[in-house]
Amino acid sequence: MATETVAEVPSTLSGVARVLVHAGKLSAKSAEALVQTAKERKSSFVGAVIAANAVSPADLAHTLSVALALPLLDLLAIDAEKLPRGIIDPKLAAQYQITVLGKRGNRLFIAGADPTDQEAVERIKFATQLQPEWVVVEYDKLARLRDAQNQGASETIEQLASMDFEFDVTEEAAEAQGADLASEVEDAPVVRFLQKMLIDAINMRASDLHFEPYEYNYRVRFRIDGELREMTQPPIAIKDKLASRIKVISRLDIAEKRVPQDGRMKLKFGSKAIDFRVSTLPTLFGEKIVIRILDSSSARLGIEALGYEKIERDRLLNAIQRPYGMVLVTGPTGSGKTVSLYTCLNLLNQPGVNISTVEDPAEINLPGINQVNVNDKAGLTFAAALRAFLRQDPDIIMVGEIRDLETADIALKAAQTGHLVMSTLHTNDAPTTLTRLMNMGVAPFNIASSVLLITAQRLARRLCENCKKPADYPRESLLRAGFKDTELDGSWKPYRAVGCSACTNGYKGRVGLYQVMPITEAIQRIILAEGTALDIAQQAHKEGVRDLRQSGLVKVRSGVTTLEEVITVTNE
Repeated sequence: MATETVAEVPSTLSGVARVLVHAGKLSAKSAEALVQTAKERKSSFVGAVIAANAVSPADLAHTLSVALALPLLDLLAIDAEKLPRGIIDPKLAAQYQITVLGKRGNRLFIAGADPTDQEAVERIKFATQLQPEWVVVEYDKLARLRDAQNQGASETIEQLASMDFEFDVTEEAAEAQGADLASEVEDAPVVRFLQKMLIDAINMRASDLHFEPYEYNYRVRFRIDGELREMTQPPIAIKDKLASRIKVISRLDIAEKRVPQDGRMKLKFGSKAIDFRVSTLPTLFGEKIVIRILDSSSARLGIEALGYEKIERDRLLNAIQRPYGMVLVTGPTGSGKTVSLYTCLNLLNQPGVNISTVEDPAEINLPGINQVNVNDKAGLTFAAALRAFLRQDPDIIMVGEIRDLETADIALKAAQTGHLVMSTLHTNDAPTTLTRLMNMGVAPFNIASSVLLITAQRLARRLCENCKKPADYPRESLLRAGFKDTELDGSWKPYRAVGCSACTNGYKGRVGLYQVMPITEAIQRIILAEGTALDIAQQAHKEGVRDLRQSGLVKVRSGVTTLEEVITVTNE
């Protein structure tokens, strides 16, 4: 074979061709001919080289590894069954002839025969939000591994399609859609794709699925541990059929694409059933659909699993065991307020207790509890439902949210007349909840005499126990974050997120941060004097109530989460 210097390598060559010519494995003329062959056959240059027996797969891989200073891996030493799945779209992997070897932190290790393919790197980086790192492998061994993976994927799809899936759709709902529209969406690939997305979301502990159409592409994202992650980009041609399929099984109007719609669906497989809440939204390029997974098991969590420290748990349990009064849970959307309320209701749910809830909407079915959905169009508002509850001999009432003065007044009067009332408000912390009620127009004496306890909360990502590592922070940084000088005695160390195949960037699951503030006599006096949220916060601090940042620092000290995560979720 001809050996040429760098100067003799034609400028028209690039990537692998240039490396092989420079290394003396191919002549410039042979390389140019193979580039042309690859273009004509619409194949990769590496594939053309191997097909022509110009360079052996082993020699090619070794040459690229040495020239580009990249690691070389023998795929025969890899168990294909243990390789991670679902990190990148299979079509993307097939297009660039790559496979994922593993993930560590924000780095994604990719096995491929052409490490000079920058387009592949950029596409993978965009799709996964991870930094691809190439590992060189032999072309023929990679092809065999990918064939085995594709065979396994095909078997999985067939198994998925043959599983006893059943969407809970009434015959009346199906007939209402019209036979022609119903048959249009019973497209097997679309059905299998939707089923796979739902099962993947459940297995990955996702809380929401986002199906998002754009002008030139269509993407699916999952919200996992509070963060959205892009999972795949299916063909844009399926967007209308997929939207129609989801709307049919959610009992929505399949012909209405101009206004938002809300619905529910239930997926049954075997003896297990999972509920989903569906929301559609017309956008410029089609209907965006968000599916919320309503995990009924989260409502049955013990209060210990929510992350309350002992003193906070005892304060909450003491308040909900009272015969009457109001308990408020506050925090932004997605902070776990509903799960906290459902957990309390389950603790109180006994045969001798009459419990009624009004929600918008009721997310999880709670056996033994009378749940009512708000219906503003029909006149069934929070206030109207509360009035009806008071004629239904209730012991405990849960109001999904106090949104206006009318609802607040009825709820507070119910709390004053022998009922335990639980509800939520959207405020930043416990002290501002009291001033928010006053700003709504509620009389201070009604607040002081009715409210028993307020708990503010946030959700922080929980560190993965498999890969977390001790971290070294400057003492000044820990003090600025809120630790006291006496706490930094060297008896403990904070941890940092690392990342492994079992987690997402070093985190797995979430834990609650809580500010649990009982309304004591001293705080009642401040309310009656129409004191500010700052006055209430200072008094609560004197009484030993931790704010959200201090609650988070307790979790940092015990190695449950990271300092960065606590600072992020408690910065107001």
